[in-house]
Amino acid sequence: QDPTAAHYMFQDDPYLMPRNAANARLFSLSKESGRNAAKYIIKQFPQYFDKTFSEPNVLCLMPETLMPQIESVSEEALKERIHLRRVKDSVDLFDQLIQAGTPVSLETTNSLLDLLCFYGDEESTPEKEEEEKEDLEEPGVNASEQKAPKRQFQRGSQSSGSRWRENNNAERIFKIMPERNAHSYCTMIRGMVKHGASAKAYDMYMDLLNERHKADVHTFNALITAVPYLKERFFERWELAKVFLNHMAQQEVQPNLLTFNALLKTLRRCGGVGRSMSLLVIKEMEALDIEPSLATYDHLLFIFYRGVDLYPSGIISEVLDDVEKRSFTPQDPDDANFFTTAMQACCDLKDIKLAYRLNKAMEKGDNWKFLDMDRLNAYWSKFFSLLCMMEQIDVVLKWYKEMSPSVFYPTPKNILDLLQALDAANHLEAIPSVWEDMKQLGFNRRQELLEELLSLMSREQHPDEVQLAFAKCAEDIKAVHEQTGREHALLEWTGSALGHVAVLFSRAGRTQDAWNMMERFQQINRIPTDQVMNEFLNCAKQTNCPDEAIKLVKLAASLDLPSCQRLKSRTEKEFELSEEQK
Repeated sequence: QDPTAAHYMFQDDPYLMPRNAANARLFSLSKESGRNAAKYIIKQFPQYFDKTFSEPNVLCLMPETLMPQIESVSEEALKERIHLRRVKDSVDLFDQLIQAGTPVSLETTNSLLDLLCFYGDEESTPEKEEEEKEDLEEPGVNASEQKAPKRQFQRGSQSSGSRWRENNNAERIFKIMPERNAHSYCTMIRGMVKHGASAKAYDMYMDLLNERHKADVHTFNALITAVPYLKERFFERWELAKVFLNHMAQQEVQPNLLTFNALLKTLRRCGGVGRSMSLLVIKEMEALDIEPSLATYDHLLFIFYRGVDLYPSGIISEVLDDVEKRSFTPQDPDDANFFTTAMQACCDLKDIKLAYRLNKAMEKGDNWKFLDMDRLNAYWSKFFSLLCMMEQIDVVLKWYKEMSPSVFYPTPKNILDLLQALDAANHLEAIPSVWEDMKQLGFNRRQELLEELLSLMSREQHPDEVQLAFAKCAEDIKAVHEQTGREHALLEWTGSALGHVAVLFSRAGRTQDAWNMMERFQQINRIPTDQVMNEFLNCAKQTNCPDEAIKLVKLAASLDLPSCQRLKSRTEKEFELSEEQK
């Protein structure tokens, strides 16, 4: 793999190569947006895509038929619209059948409830269809016995999508059903949990028990995930989760991997109770011979390593012992979070050996596929920060050259960490190459990075060759501050940045450039430090420019600086002045 090349998903065109993480995200999303736009056009205007020119015609390679073929008001037409995931059309046709007095079978009504609960009573979109397509592809299969909902729960809000509206079509249809079975209740419960109506889901579960029905494993998984939204106190949450587990045992419902993952996800929000109970959950999984997924380990690491008090590295080490032996397949939506969570734990523990082990496990088999564009950048960003903190500078630079930009795009914090690593290793001669990368990444207007860069370059005297390279960087930074236009807001000079640039020009013997910077102090009402004044005077002496030295003394006098008399004495002593200059 070429370490200087961008990710293979991007166009092989200089204009379309992303420069930083924000560009990479924008470009990758734009490609996906283009695909969705194409799907939308095909779905909205199918009449323009009905010509078949291929010979022989391979049906599985042809676009799907997205328009209803049955025009009559019948149960078959309703099934077809449900299969095509046309939410509004399905509801309208169901209402027409009811008004005409045509009975609709329990199975078809349940399929309609599946559709409404999955999409939250909103029209389907290409993104939602891709999210869990299998749920509705086989009408003959009980949808509530397939996969658990994949929409992730977020703090304070159970669904990042639509919310469950009061008396929506799902509730209305459920109420007018002449008979309801366990599937009807389970679908409603899972839909309510998915779309943020946890209290209603719990009430519906109580109704299910009163009707002497049994819930399936996926319904229990949804209810366990909703526990943090039903109870406030940590102990009460654990007690309610245990109630659901006991009901599973009473109803002879066998827990699966997602049951334990849902339980651990709830324990993440149970404070100290979660820490004390999570290991018991893992032991119960082992007793039932259920193999953990990456999500299981992600929840476990979150519980133990996302707090003020970090636990010793024993737990994460044991987790990595297991992860290193396996190549994982996706089983839970939260599987994708494991590697970034684990790398964050390694950073918090400042354990580079664990990070190397984790990285080796990530590269094993297809494990790398769990990292999408955003997670990949977050993972490598954390790893690189840890490298800068713990490794020798040669190792850090080796990783940096191999990873950027082919694997990840450094963040401003990564560049700051790299500069600090160069400083700690006394390897400041590499700063000009870092500056070139900063320009490429679009970080050349980041004030905190410019301040750190200038501070390191101007702190000590370096060999002439290095000083000339530093002066070139200072010239670029000066140009950035003077850059104006619609695209860029004016970058204001700070006193420290001005002083650093003046020092760098002075040490490189660029007297006129250094004086231009000195004049700016008066323009922006800043006071130059004694070091800046001395460095400029040294430069004037080195280049034999008594006129510049006299200008400096006049500047110090105009600013009423305490060092004015000392500068005057040095000028008289170190320069050969004419009578007029004296």
